Amino acid sequence: MKIGSRDFDLQSHTYVMGILNVTPDSFSDGGKFNRLDAALFHVEEMLAEGMDILDIGGESTRPGYTPLPWEEEAGRVVPVMEAVKKRFDVPISLDTCKGEVAKAGIQAGADLINDIWGLKYDPAMAGIIGDAGLPCVLMHNRQEAVYQRFLEDVMQDLRETLRIACQGGISEEKIILDPGIGFGKTYQQNLILLKSLDGLLELGFPLLLGSSRKSVVGLTLDLPPAERVEGTLVTTVFAVLQGCSFVRVHDIKENVRAVKMAEAILKSDGMPFKREKHCD
Repeated sequence: MKIGSRDFDLQSHTYVMGILNVTPDSFSDGGKFNRLDAALFHVEEMLAEGMDILDIGGESTRPGYTPLPWEEEAGRVVPVMEAVKKRFDVPISLDTCKGEVAKAGIQAGADLINDIWGLKYDPAMAGIIGDAGLPCVLMHNRQEAVYQRFLEDVMQDLRETLRIACQGGISEEKIILDPGIGFGKTYQQNLILLKSLDGLLELGFPLLLGSSRKSVVGLTLDLPPAERVEGTLVTTVFAVLQGCSFVRVHDIKENVRAVKMAEAILKSDGMPFKREKHCD
C-alpha cells in the first residue's frame, strides 16, 4: 500500500504509527503538544526513534469526551499538519470522524484518514475519502458494549463498515481495519479481542492495533497512563505474532525495538528440536 510517497509492505512487517494529540484533554498526553513548537519537536523525536507514519488528532476520544465543532477541530490540526509537511518527510494520518475536518486535512496534505467510527459517524465521510483516493483506517466502535456473540458481532460490524466504504467509492486496496480496543467494549472483551486479532484477518484486510496506554493495560496492571509502557509492549508483540500491519503507539523507541525483536524470532529459520530419550 502506498501512503503518501512511501510504499508499505503490509504482508511481512509491522509498522509503527506515532501518536500526536494536539489537544488539551487527551487521556494520556493532553496539553503536552498543543503548542506548535512542542508538537514539531515531538515529531522530530519520534522520527529519530523510528516512527514510520504520524497520526495527528485534534479531538480527544477519551471516555466521556465532548465532541468539538468541526471548525475548532480543523483549526487545531491543519496548522500542525502544514508545518509538519514543510519540515519533515513522513506520511501523515489524520485522526477524525468528521467529513469537513477530513476535507480540510486533505487540502493540508493528509496522506491517510483514520476514522474511529468506521464511516458511521458522518455519512459524508466515505465519499470524501473515496473522491480523494486516499487510504484509510476504519475502526470498529459502538455506542455501548452490548453484544449477542462478541467476536461474531465485531466481524459483522466491520462488514457493515466495508459496505459503506464500497458504496462511497473507497477501493479495497486502500482500507486498513482497526479492531477498536477500548471503544465500545468491556475490559474482558478487550482482552478477548487482543487474543483474537488474527481472526479479523479473515476479512481480507490489513490490521492496525491501537492499544497504547489504554485502560485494558491500566486495569490489568493497576497503573496510570504514563506507566503503561511495558503492558503496551506486550500487546505490540501480540500484534506482530498475529499478523497486524501497524501498531499505533505513544512510546516509539520501545515499540520499534519490541517489533524488531518479535519479527527476528518469527523469521528465524532454525530447525525444531528433536525430543531425546533419557530413560530406556
